[in-house]
Amino acid sequence: MKRSPLISTLTILVAGVVVLTIAASGGSASQRKPPSATAPSAVSVKRTSLGSTLVDAHGRTLYLFRADRPNRSTLSRAGFAVWPAFGSSGTPQATAGVSAAHIATIRSDGRRQLTYYGHPLYYYVGDKGSGETKGQGLSEFGALWYALSPNGHAVTSAPVTPAPAPAEPSGYGY
Repeated sequence: MKRSPLISTLTILVAGVVVLTIAASGGSASQRKPPSATAPSAVSVKRTSLGSTLVDAHGRTLYLFRADRPNRSTLSRAGFAVWPAFGSSGTPQATAGVSAAHIATIRSDGRRQLTYYGHPLYYYVGDKGSGETKGQGLSEFGALWYALSPNGHAVTSAPVTPAPAPAEPSGYGY
């Protein structure tokens, strides 16, 4: 049976698009991992919209989960997909403003997880960059999530947004 030139051309075109799509995506989606910190695992302090909060070496905000017990994560496996643990493959480091004596590690979800003042530390997948605090005050997986202050307490305030600039005078004397 003879194929028409149009069908052969379309078949080649579709195959090319599939190959390009796979190449552009870097293979499969299963290769993508949620954020985690295994190196360097430094805990630092950064000024965010919430004030001074704990962050990792890259400035990403660290959170606590109100349902956790001291030095014990109670987060479900599904929860770790949204709130990845702040992990460590080596000795965690504390920078200025962070109490090194209050940093420890526990085992959570089969991995090492850092704690601060007994609070297991997590990232929020919605925070894409340094200093973002989109996870602040969210109620997910059975409890509230808060950024952590350098003194080991939950920062329970909402993000501070700057007041809008005053309107320019219109020149009309109403």
